Formats: sequence, C-alpha cells, structure tokens
Amino acid sequence: MLTPMVAGGVVFPGLFLLSKNTLQRLPQLRWEEADAVIVSARLVSSVQAVMASTAGYIVSTSCKHIIDDQHWLSSAYTQFAVPYFIYDIYAMFLCHWHKHQVKGHGGDEGGARAPDSTWAVARGYLHKEFLMVLHHAVMVLVCFPLSVVWRQGKGDFFLGCLLMAEVSTPFVCLGKILIQYKQQHTLLHKVNGALMLLSFLCCRVLLFPYLYWAYGRHAGLPLLAVPLAIPAHVNLGAALLLAPQLYWFFLICRGACRLFRPRSSPPPSPSQTQD
Repeated sequence: MLTPMVAGGVVFPGLFLLSKNTLQRLPQLRWEEADAVIVSARLVSSVQAVMASTAGYIVSTSCKHIIDDQHWLSSAYTQFAVPYFIYDIYAMFLCHWHKHQVKGHGGDEGGARAPDSTWAVARGYLHKEFLMVLHHAVMVLVCFPLSVVWRQGKGDFFLGCLLMAEVSTPFVCLGKILIQYKQQHTLLHKVNGALMLLSFLCCRVLLFPYLYWAYGRHAGLPLLAVPLAIPAHVNLGAALLLAPQLYWFFLICRGACRLFRPRSSPPPSPSQTQD
C-alpha cells in the first residue's frame, strides 16, 4: 500500500512544480507566477482525471462479474490518488491566493491597503471552496478507508465506474482557463462548454442510476426495486456522493444558459428613434 501512495505523493506535486517552472522560465513564455500556478494546477487536475478515467475503464470492462471479479488497478490507483486530493487542497489555495493578489487586495494599490493576512485569505478560500475542500477531505478520510477495508476485494466494477466520473474534469479545467483569459466569446469555449455539460451529465449524474441498473440486472431485479434490496447505508452513501454532483451540475447548466442565451440588442439611441 505504501508504494503507490509514495508514488502519488511524488508525481502530482512534482508535475505541478515542473509545469509552473517551465511556464515561468522558458524564454518563449516567461509567464507571471500567478498565471503559471493557476494553469499548472488545472493541468495536474486534468492529468489525474485522464489517469483515473483510464484506470476506471480498464477495471470496469475487465470485471465480468460485477461483485466478485477483481482487478489490481482498483486498489493500486485508489492508493495512488490519495496524495492528489491532499495536494489539490493546497494547490486550490495557491490559486485562490494569487487571484486575491491579482485583484488588488494584496497592497499593490499605492499602499492604500495593507496586505491581508494568510489567515484572512485562508478563511476566504474555505468560504469560497468549502464544498470542494469537503469533497476532497471525504475522499481521503472516508472513501479511501472504505474502499480498502470495508469492500474486502468486492465490487471492483463499481469502483471502476466511479473512477470514470473524472471524464468531465479536463473540460471543467479548460473552461476555467478560458474564462481566466477572457475567452468566453470564442467557439472553443462554447464547444468545451457543451462537452463539459454532456460529460458531467453522463459520467457524474446519470452514473448513479446506471450503477443501480447494473446491480439490478445482476440480481434479476427491476431498477426501482434495487434501493429496497440493498443495505440502507449503501443508499445513503450513494445519495451523499450524488448530492454535490447535482449542485455542480446545476451551476454548469446555469453557466450554459448564460453562454448560449442570445444577447439582447442594445436599445436604439434617441437619434435612431427620431428617424
């Protein structure tokens, strides 16, 4: 167990530092530290998502018996990914810190305002990213021990499907980068927004009904009978995992409505109305 976790603890922070230093030091780029940090954090999240989705696809397609079949990647990647969630909490804080400085709250406005303390920035970070920080903490403190100890080697198919929920993450990261650089008007942003909406719906929201359907097919039960046939704590766990996905999907839908809503034409000027 220790080897995959140590590897994850080296790979994800190492990739972040490599990307940040490359963006800052390459003569052709010479990015500011704030831009390098934010883009590097999105890059690492996207890489982790691709790795998790690939591992999940291999595991889920290899398990013919959805309860008893096992694949070594299910436990290995779960252990490998634990350091990522710890690292990402800090990486998100760094992104928040640099955004805070860029917005002029760090004392760069002619000394008119003293720099905010690290604790004040941290409180703002926890207030803004509370749900994401809570999600990461639950992944490490609850889901990881349950997947290693409580499952006892069963249900690798379901774990593989859950790993494939990360399919939507690269689209989310690219969307945030495009917004950061004021590219909301571009075709790339619109195409990425549509792909983000579709992938999030399929791989995070509809994933849970699919898992219930897969178990029902295995057990010979109709879909609506599955919640009554499985332990209550399994239903509770699924509901707790689904709840934040529904909230984030609502935010994505709201953003998509703003993106694709036709812009109203400005009111005519008085001179035009007189003509």
